[in-house]
Order: sequence, then C-alpha cells, then structure tokens
Amino acid sequence: MNRLETRPALTGKRILIGKPGLDGHDIGAKIIALALRNAGAEVIYTGLRRSPLQIAQVAVDEGVDAVGLSILSGSHRELVEDVVGQLHELKAGDIKIFVGGTIPAEDQPYLRKLGVAAVFTADMPLDLVVKILAECLA
Repeated sequence: MNRLETRPALTGKRILIGKPGLDGHDIGAKIIALALRNAGAEVIYTGLRRSPLQIAQVAVDEGVDAVGLSILSGSHRELVEDVVGQLHELKAGDIKIFVGGTIPAEDQPYLRKLGVAAVFTADMPLDLVVKILAECLA
C-alpha cells in the first residue's frame, strides 16, 4: 500500500478539546487540535475557561467519541474529576477522556482511576499522541 492509499489514523472520529478552569493558555490545545484534524478527526474546540458542565454538555450535544482536556493550571485532579462526573450525570460516561498539559507523573494513576484513557505531557511527539489516541478509540 502506498502513502496515498493509507487512511489517516483518526478518520471518522469526533474529538472535543476543552480548556476547563481559569487557565488562559491555549497554544498546546490548538496544536493538538490541528494534529488530530490532520490525522482525520473532526475536532471541536470549546475555547478558554469552560466549566466542567459546559465541556460535558458540548461533548453530549456534539456526539463525540472522546474529550481531550488541556490543563496547565495545576487543578487537573479536580477538573478531570468534575468533567468525568458531569459526563456520568449526562449518561455519557462511555465517552473516552484524555488529558494533556502539566500533569505530574505521580498524579497519572489517580487520573487513570477516574477513567482517563491517556495522559499526554508537553514533551510527547505529536505522532505518538495520535497513535495512542487511535488505539484508544479503535
């Protein structure tokens, strides 16, 4: 199979990128959104400073396969817990969650217990992020 015959890794997937909390830096979220779009996903970006309820409601309204949370504020434990809780309240607990940003290694097991499918740090190559997400959403 030549390069032109290959299908992008995330074709047909709908992914929401959300910026919960008060963090005002969204360059990383926009880079991830672009990488996911280039990998074939339809990407919805909520914009800055959204509440967990707003993110969960958009995820449900848009019928997404996954929600990516970009968090740089240090409030990742609480914000992820709140988004997951809101998704369950909206009967959408089956939507995959992934998290990116400044997430300390010691907090990753806690996030996984909440149901987070993948945690991405700023130093991860974009092709690896796409590969892991494609595996999570297969």
